[in-house]
Amino acid sequence: MNPEPTDGDFEVPPDDRYFEDYTAGFTQEYGSLVVTEQEIIGFAAQFDPQSFHLDPAAAKNGPFGGLIASGWHTVALMMKLFAEHYLSTVASLGSPGVDELRWLEPVRPGDRLHLRVHTLDTRLSRSDPGRGVVRTLAELIDAAGSPVLRVTVVNLLRTRHCDG
Repeated sequence: MNPEPTDGDFEVPPDDRYFEDYTAGFTQEYGSLVVTEQEIIGFAAQFDPQSFHLDPAAAKNGPFGGLIASGWHTVALMMKLFAEHYLSTVASLGSPGVDELRWLEPVRPGDRLHLRVHTLDTRLSRSDPGRGVVRTLAELIDAAGSPVLRVTVVNLLRTRHCDG
């Protein structure tokens, strides 16, 4: 089993983190959560009502041989860890989107997941020098060290000395 990931490497906490604090090549692992059957079924009932997400008995005979989390639930779990540990709480201006979203392995009840981030590149905005663009490869990693989700996230962030 992998050691518990820890926050680190950023020189400032999320409540004092600005565009300038993100550097290309930065890689870190954060957080930990365990996915429960109740959460899988609850999310699926509300947003992705397919039998292999909703019904453990039916899922046994389904394409995955048991209950699995919706891919969209898996994305939401990634976003929770991403927002709590990596993304600035004072400079985030949202995101214009994501690229290359891939569900690599099914997530099952009892799986323990953590976030791995790799800052791919950063650049100042061409239209607004008070903000920058950060592209990050984000992966959810299971207890065996294998990625179950991979996505490239694009974020807009204020610069430290912006007027607004």
